[in-house]
Order: sequence, then structure tokens, then C-alpha cells
Amino acid sequence: MEPAGPAPSLPEAVGVVNVGLSLFADAVAAQGAPVVSVDWRVPAGGRPDEVAILRRLYGPHAARIDAANKEVARRLDAGQPLLTGVSTVAEAVPGLAGRALLHCGPPVEYERAPDPLRRSMRAEVVAEGWAASAAGADELLRSGQVWLACANDHRVVVPMATALAPGAPVYVVQEQAAGATAFAPISQGPGDVAWFGRDSDGAIARLVFLREVAAPAVRRILSLAGPLDVLSVAAQALAMGDDIHVRTQAATNLLIRGWLPYLAELGGRARREFSRFLSGNHLFFLTMAMAAARALTEWAGQVTGSSVVTTMARNGATFGIKLAGSDRWFTAPAPPVGHALYYPGHGPGSSAPDIGDSAVLELTGLGAAAAAGSPAVAQFVGGSMTAAAALTSRLAAVSVARSTRFKIPALDMAGTPLGVDVRKVVELGITPAVTTGILDRDGGAGQVGAGVAEAPLACFAAALADLERRLAGGAG
Repeated sequence: MEPAGPAPSLPEAVGVVNVGLSLFADAVAAQGAPVVSVDWRVPAGGRPDEVAILRRLYGPHAARIDAANKEVARRLDAGQPLLTGVSTVAEAVPGLAGRALLHCGPPVEYERAPDPLRRSMRAEVVAEGWAASAAGADELLRSGQVWLACANDHRVVVPMATALAPGAPVYVVQEQAAGATAFAPISQGPGDVAWFGRDSDGAIARLVFLREVAAPAVRRILSLAGPLDVLSVAAQALAMGDDIHVRTQAATNLLIRGWLPYLAELGGRARREFSRFLSGNHLFFLTMAMAAARALTEWAGQVTGSSVVTTMARNGATFGIKLAGSDRWFTAPAPPVGHALYYPGHGPGSSAPDIGDSAVLELTGLGAAAAAGSPAVAQFVGGSMTAAAALTSRLAAVSVARSTRFKIPALDMAGTPLGVDVRKVVELGITPAVTTGILDRDGGAGQVGAGVAEAPLACFAAALADLERRLAGGAG
């Protein structure tokens, strides 16, 4: 028999890596030993069908998807959308004939639309001259004499409960590398306005003002100043505390400063009334940013075989997404807005579900993606910048890249998350968060607060399954 080898020696110190539940890690730490806890969980919540799909999308189809995602991220990051002019919905969407309205979110019928959106539709019908009153507009809409189409399907994005008729003015934003064009309405501003779910005389008057005063004024300013690099302004404002979603104060101020010499050249009523409007509209930049983001997603959406989300929109009844390379909507019920700050007398019980097309900002590195640098967003999540940073981390966990354009000073100038990957969303069960306003549910009070909405998982799971079917069939 051979002699036994040397007796094994045990290490004097032991470090532990704990995977999964934290109970074991807590016990080790309580004894003073070093421990690293890995937050691992069963992919897709252990749902067999989704786990099988993920296995194929991360396996046989991974190389194709990753290459497509890299190109989508490049386009989202490198595109340069410029505001070049002001047009009308009729000119932007030539096929929109007769009495028609574009609305926020996925397709929805008038009867299924929430109260704020129906009020906005009625205000727009009156402003367009199709009815003399909100009651008359309601009759036209209920009888089907005005047909509805979702704005996103026509490269138009609208904020909150917005509806647009053919005569409504829209910004024209063009991405310079590929010529992808997108549109968004001129911001209606705060107060008694249709996009906040109001159909009052004041809300209708604001829509008429945008057609008759604001649109010609912006058109004239652009003719004098030239095209505006929208996202250059957004990048500066982000470093000043804007998230470019619930807060666009810095961006609006930067814009007005740049336009001031040309604003002074406007004559008479335009200079006086438009200047007064700008001074009271801290949200003026919002819709410009939305149009720029939509131009980026229009270009990125032309890439096939990608798992990146390029449309994310809500109509107050449903929340919908689309993937790059596909025109198909995947929807789930619109979620409530949580982590909210409400105006006095309002709360969750009287608030409408999440609504609007502005979540396109979260897909392009803005909104919740930039929350870590925004004290305004921190107010919605308990006043903590750490909690605000968690919103940015949440998007980073399910994104494919980081922006080289949008940097967060509070995170050592790290880029904001860019390109939401539907595979990661389903695998981790982490859906994008959206910073947004909150509207009154059915009383017509307008905006009642602001907060953070969490996208529903179901629509991402459906989009994941469709991507796998398209790739297995050789399409997409």
C-alpha cells in the first residue's frame, strides 16, 4: 500500500458567493465572513414556453439578433434629428382623408377610449370646425362620422391625451443620415388644455391659438434661425436636471434663449401673444424632443431581426409596443401611474391609467433612462436621488447599449441606457419605467399629478413569441 499523501489544509479565511435567496448570505455576513450575493432568479419566472423561446433566441438565433441590435443601437445613438419646419397633419399624412383624428397609443375606438382622450377628441373636432360644441362633437364621434387612427402608425407622436385633426400644426423633424421624418404637435402648455383631457372653451381656444398664432410664429423663427439640433439642446438640459419628460424646464429655457433674437423680429400680435405663451409654458420643448425621438426610432425600426423595442405608447386603455422590423402592435391593459405626487384633492382613486406616446423618450435614452440626474424625478420616488438612480438602473438592466450623447453627471458621466431588449425584459421580468403626468379619470379636471408608470409584462412576452416565430420562418 502506498503511503498516504499530506493531509489537506483548510484555508484560514473563507469568502462566500451566494446565488439566489439572500438568507444564506445574511447568515454568513452575520458571522463576519465576506460574502457576495448574486441576485439570480429563474429566467422568465420559470414559465416553460417563454424559457424555451429564450433558449432559442439566445442560442441558434443569437448571432443574427445581436448583429441587428447593434445596428439598432447605433442608429438610436448616432442619428441627428433636426427640426426643419412646421406643417399640418394633412400634409404630413396625405392619406388621412375626410373627417379623421390621430390619437395617442395603440388603435382604440371612441367608446373604449378613456374619458380624458374622448374629451380631447371633442375639443379637436370643435377647433377643426366640424362641430359647434363639445356635445355636437360627441355626437359625430359616437356615430362614426369621424374616424380614428393611431398617430404612431403615421410617424406622428402625441403627448398624453392628445388628438389631432388634419388642420392641426405639427413639427417636422428629419434625421439627417437617413432622412427618416417624424412629426409631433406644438406643445399646448399647462392649464386648461385638451392634452390634459379638457374640452372646455379655454381648451378649444388654445388649439385655435396654436393654429393661428403659434404655428406661424415658429415657422417664421425657423426660417430666420435655420434648423434646430433638437437632441443637442436635450443633452445640455439633461446635465441641468431635466429628464426631458416630466421636466423640460432647462431645455425650454435654452431653446427660448437661442430663439430670442428671432422672436424679437416677429411683428405685432405674434410677438406679444407668442412671447407670453412661451413664458408660461415650461413644457414647450417636450413635443420637439418626442418628434426627434420618433425620427430615431423610425430609422432604427427599419432594421429586421432585432429584439429591440422601437415603439412604446399608451391610449389610457391599452399599453402597446412594437419591435424593430415589425408593424405589429402587442398590447396589454394600460397600467396605473405609481410613485406619484398628486395635486391637493386628488389621488389614485380618481386618476386615469397611463396615457400618451411620450414613452418613445424612454426608448432613446431620455425620461426614466435619465432619472438618475433629475431631482424632479426624485420627488416622485420619495425624494431620494438613489431611488431616482434605480429607475435608470432598471432600464440599463434590460437595454443593449449606453448613449454617447446623453451623459449623467451624477453617475460619473455614464451614458443613459439605450435600446430596450425584449429578451432581457422577459428573462428578468423587469419592464421599462416611464416618467409621466397623471390625468383626472372622469371628471375633466385635467392634470392631477405626475409619477412613474411601470410597463406591463404581457405585451413584451407576446412580442418575444412573435419574434421567435418570424425568425424561425425566415422573416423579420
